[in-house]
Amino acid sequence: MKFITFTKKSLLVLFSCVLLGAAALTVTIKTTSRAVATAAEPRDIPIYCVDRDDKKVSISFDAAWGNEQTETLLEILEEKKVTATFFLVGEWVSKYPESVQAIAKNGHDVENHSNTHPYMTKLSPEEMASELRNCNQKIEELTGKCPTLFRPPYGDYDNSVVKSVKEQNMYCIQWDIDSLDWKDPTPQQMVERITSKLTSGSIILMHNGAKNTPEALPLIIDAVRAAGYEFVPISEIILEGDYTTDHEGRMHLAESD
Repeated sequence: MKFITFTKKSLLVLFSCVLLGAAALTVTIKTTSRAVATAAEPRDIPIYCVDRDDKKVSISFDAAWGNEQTETLLEILEEKKVTATFFLVGEWVSKYPESVQAIAKNGHDVENHSNTHPYMTKLSPEEMASELRNCNQKIEELTGKCPTLFRPPYGDYDNSVVKSVKEQNMYCIQWDIDSLDWKDPTPQQMVERITSKLTSGSIILMHNGAKNTPEALPLIIDAVRAAGYEFVPISEIILEGDYTTDHEGRMHLAESD
């Protein structure tokens, strides 16, 4: 029979290996636990569209940079008797206060698109709240009304973003139809894209600075109406009361117990 003799040095090495192995196992367990917890956390989805059967839809415009087309868009909307929703960046509000007031005067929703147009998911909860509050304050000072809707820049969101929006007593709004006007499609291509995807409760995304949007807008309005739909601002298309959003981001009223 052979006996293994341990020196003090070998015992120290063995003991160190055991400690390292235990530490690695602990890290693995903790990491796995976090991963499982993250995977198990339900995804909080913004409102992309609304569960309605009355053929009401909303058209919205994001304004973050230029302002060359805003007056033209407002003239078209007034001529067509359409009330829309404008999501404004706080810096844009500061730069073009007269346009903000004109949007509000014409009866359109004037809503929050952040203060500086950042990727919201890269911010801390405190920074998110600051982006929301600062933009709200600028809009309220000019219009007398505090926004209740928020659209994340770039459509970028996670659970923390949606939570921060709700904590400000606001709705987090996306879209289910992207006109892709920022890619400069032809007006007819925009009409076809929008009408092919249209459904009751749809929210259409457009921009106030895209090249072909002014030419496309009256065509889009006429085509949507020809399909039997009515335009209302997003503040009127969303449902009142407690709600949930499904995996597609469709807003439903919560079922009562």
